[in-house]
Amino acid sequence: MCSVFSNCRNYHHLTEEAAMTTADSIGSPTRLQGKLFAMVVCFILGLGSLVAWNSMLTISDYYYKLFPKYHPARVLTLVYQPFALGTIAILAHTEANSDTRQRNMTGYILFFISTLALLVLDLATSGKGGIGNYIGICVIVAAFGVADAHVEGGMVGDLSLMCPDFMQSFLAGLAASGALTSALRLITKAAFEKSANGLRKGVMLFLAISTFFEFLCIFLYAYIFPKLPIVKYYRTKAASEGSKTVSADLAAAGIQTEGEGDDKQQQILSKKQLLLQNIDYALDLYLIYVLTLSIFPGFLYENTGTHQLGSWYALVLIAMYNVWDLISRYIPVVECLKIKSRKGLMLAVLSRFLLIPAFYFTAKYGSQGWMIALVSFLGLTNGYLTVCVLTEAPKGYKGPEQNALGNLMVLFLLGGIFSGVALDWLWLIGSHEQF
Repeated sequence: MCSVFSNCRNYHHLTEEAAMTTADSIGSPTRLQGKLFAMVVCFILGLGSLVAWNSMLTISDYYYKLFPKYHPARVLTLVYQPFALGTIAILAHTEANSDTRQRNMTGYILFFISTLALLVLDLATSGKGGIGNYIGICVIVAAFGVADAHVEGGMVGDLSLMCPDFMQSFLAGLAASGALTSALRLITKAAFEKSANGLRKGVMLFLAISTFFEFLCIFLYAYIFPKLPIVKYYRTKAASEGSKTVSADLAAAGIQTEGEGDDKQQQILSKKQLLLQNIDYALDLYLIYVLTLSIFPGFLYENTGTHQLGSWYALVLIAMYNVWDLISRYIPVVECLKIKSRKGLMLAVLSRFLLIPAFYFTAKYGSQGWMIALVSFLGLTNGYLTVCVLTEAPKGYKGPEQNALGNLMVLFLLGGIFSGVALDWLWLIGSHEQF
């Protein structure tokens, strides 16, 4: 195993020199040029990848008012996940010959249209409940799932063949979408709470802001990101290693690739080989999100009882999870604080399952302070372990292999989310809707 990774790294070094020659020919002798700006763009693209869905989660208090008997937090999440998982399974299978640019653009455009549709639907129905309106929302949520599979798998695969800092920034952006939506929701709730129909007004403003962010992501990915020198360097390097997925993005940057990767394509590991070599990383991601989604958000909305914070309680819990999820994604930036051991990561992931009895007994007997602390720890471990896994797994592989591995990792991540959402319903057994 050690010799395999040594050979991979030696090959990586040789191809890096070859790619540098190509990079020089496109006028980018300094391959780190534009790195900081690229990280900012990756952060915004990550934010746009989940801001639409996090908007749905964060306005669940509004949907509980419109549809009190339909378990919105649980049902909408359950609708979302099969479409996300099914789509990513297809895209992960065909990733080697897919156009990453077209895939990501399709995802961001679908996010924009769906978020706008959510706003239009509420305006058209004047914020009324009813099964028809609820079905319409479910259809839009299914579109969110399809968009998520396009963007998250496409971006993680694409960034896997670039430097780990880009991946970390993108993952931080994913968490920032939750923190941002929680902050906006608290602000709009406070601003409109005492006005007539204030809850709905806050939601309308909230969805309008989310729609703007999706439009911003379309613009950044289409016109800004592919033209950054460091991004062109990494994509040119990946093309020299046999990657076909970066051709359209290079063309958008004014770089034409030649069909020189046929022999190198034959040297690339298959998806099965990649998965067998990284099955522990894949299981890490699956188990991280099985646990997280079995608690967040359904349990927090429906099974934590009533406390002094009243209608603010669930929103505060969601906000604390999102904030700590964001903060924790920057911890691995400090190398000495990052878990790099594969056994260490698996041990940390498995130990998180002790949170299940902790949440159960805290909901039954604990105060709101203990629940807030527990939710914060859930978010802290979720974000930290996600970044550790997704930045370590692609190391030592060629560009096409990194893209394929990134897609496989997202497949297991979304599989974990789907399983967690299904298991979340078990909290209702014997609870009579509340503890």
